[in-house]
Amino acid sequence: MASGDEDDPIIEEIDVYHAKSLADKLYLLQYPVRPSTMTYGDVNHLAAKIKPKQQRLELEVAINTTSPNYCRSKGEQIALNVDGTSYDETNTYSAKMMDKQTFSSIQATTNTSRYAAAVFRKGELHVTPLTGILQMRPSFSYLDKADNKTREREAANEGGDSSQDETEEEAKAITVRFARPESEQARQRRIQSYEFLQKKQAEEPWIHLKYHSAKDGRSDHEKQYLFCQSVDASQNCELVKTPKEYLDMLMPPLTEEKLATPVGPSNVLSMAQLRTLPLGEQVKTLMKNVKVMPFANLMGLLASGIDQTSVLRCIQQVALLVQGNWVVKSDVLYPKNTCSAHSGVPAEVLCRGRDFVIWRFTQERSVMRKEITSIIKLPPEDVKEFLEHIAAPRVNRGWEFLLPTDMDFIKKHPDITHRQHMLWLGIQSKLEKVFNFSKEDFVPKNAPQQEPVHISGDQRLKMAQERVTENKVSLQRDLDAKRAGSSVQINQEPSRAGEPMDTSSSSVPNGSVNGYPSATSPSFDHANGGSPSNTLSPELQDFVTQTFRKHVVITLSELKRLFNLHLASMPTRQSIFCSISDHMLQDAVLLCQCKQIMVPFPAQSKAAPDEQKVFGLWETGDSFDQHRRLLYGVFSKNYRVRRATIQAKLTQELGDVSKAEIDRLLHECCSSHAGMWYLKGTIQS
Repeated sequence: MASGDEDDPIIEEIDVYHAKSLADKLYLLQYPVRPSTMTYGDVNHLAAKIKPKQQRLELEVAINTTSPNYCRSKGEQIALNVDGTSYDETNTYSAKMMDKQTFSSIQATTNTSRYAAAVFRKGELHVTPLTGILQMRPSFSYLDKADNKTREREAANEGGDSSQDETEEEAKAITVRFARPESEQARQRRIQSYEFLQKKQAEEPWIHLKYHSAKDGRSDHEKQYLFCQSVDASQNCELVKTPKEYLDMLMPPLTEEKLATPVGPSNVLSMAQLRTLPLGEQVKTLMKNVKVMPFANLMGLLASGIDQTSVLRCIQQVALLVQGNWVVKSDVLYPKNTCSAHSGVPAEVLCRGRDFVIWRFTQERSVMRKEITSIIKLPPEDVKEFLEHIAAPRVNRGWEFLLPTDMDFIKKHPDITHRQHMLWLGIQSKLEKVFNFSKEDFVPKNAPQQEPVHISGDQRLKMAQERVTENKVSLQRDLDAKRAGSSVQINQEPSRAGEPMDTSSSSVPNGSVNGYPSATSPSFDHANGGSPSNTLSPELQDFVTQTFRKHVVITLSELKRLFNLHLASMPTRQSIFCSISDHMLQDAVLLCQCKQIMVPFPAQSKAAPDEQKVFGLWETGDSFDQHRRLLYGVFSKNYRVRRATIQAKLTQELGDVSKAEIDRLLHECCSSHAGMWYLKGTIQS
């Protein structure tokens, strides 16, 4: 070392000072698309703005439009595409030509702890740490603005053509799901997503700056802060590190991360670990792994002493009842934003296909794989996976449900069985619309007829007496509960669901509709709190009112479907709607300020009777009621009309009607198909 020092002697020592005045606001700007000999020092800077937290900087610099290298026609064309022909204060190019360009920054590095700006003066070296190193590149955001202008012009041109507008607003089937609580892993993925980062970046406001050139007096003043403001010896400290420690600080040694090896597979959970989870997570984890399970087996896997009612509440959130057994829900196996491991099919499509497979097992013990594949149109690997979860192949019988029917659970929990049945009716209705089938399509044409069983009169009497003895206690208990707490009056007369409906007051004496006073009847006084003598359930009227406030126009078929879904979503012991007939449901509609719209369906229409009964919200108390009534009148003459016909009718009766009012009316009450407008629910597939 001594010989090395003699060969390389120290010729000068320089004092180094740490300047801190600009330590948190000093940026190094680089222009990688421009040579160093062509700087922007002499170019006029028009504006500047920054987002300090994100270290985003934007500079607007002028373009020399008098240069021989500038194409004036191209500049004017770009300004026309971006701003259009109208003049506005928000225009990007106020001079009607592209006379400026924007530079936007990106971070060259996220760690600037090893970088600093140094100034040497009078034998002293003053060092200031850099806050960021930004690379300035041309921004082409004006092209996005030009594209948006083009789309707006196209939309405005198409807005006048009713047929074009109506074709774009065709009704589409959508999948409705209830949001599940967000897990910690899902939250982390959301925070790291591009969409979330873009949203966070947009939340930070821009801070507008004033640009000073290098020759400006303010710039000279700011440069003084690059020098250490206090050079007293009392505040300076010599380096006390050894040469090795100093080198380690400059070049820290690489450290290898030690990863803990897992003691077992990540997808395996022991029973001891399982019982540390909340009850809902325990049930979900078990069902996700087992796929199909009787309720008795589930109770055996859980810790002893757990309340059966709590388990029933949890199992209904993650599973569906099939032949008395519980099958895990499709959206639990295939969460949102995932896809098939076999084919890459999105989770939403997988869930619909698997729901169809499970629904088929609610109808039969065995299904044919070929038949299912032809309907749900999914790859064979995915269909096979669905079936392997809940069924087993049988020779000459297709796929048979994995477990025998659990009659004990069905008899012990009739309320849950009924609720699950109503839920399956709603799922069936949705599947019929998605896959375009009906339940009757799966009835075998040559189904074997069961041989008649002859039972004598004495045997029938004995069987009836045994059933009465078995059901006496439960029937008495149900009757007492209904007398004490039910708010629905039990209707002893038979249901008249198939009876044709007439909303005119002439068909029933004393101005009543279907046995109840109508809203226009003298005996029905809203102002004085009058109500029908046979008052319907307040809960039923609330459901009907809320449904029509949301949908405005709805067919009886769709109303019954929504009502079934409403029943399925109610708590276990709340069975106040169990005695509601179709006739009572229609009466509730007429008592909630709604009326039937007599739509003249064509003779060749394939719509079911319930689909041909269309009801509309008649009176809400706002000024838009008159618009809706005029629209109903138009559709009482024809089941489909053009937009121009509706607009002419409204203009004739109400005078000048704005496009926004017509759009709102059509959006609330109608759907369009092939250039024609229909009331909601009346478009025939």
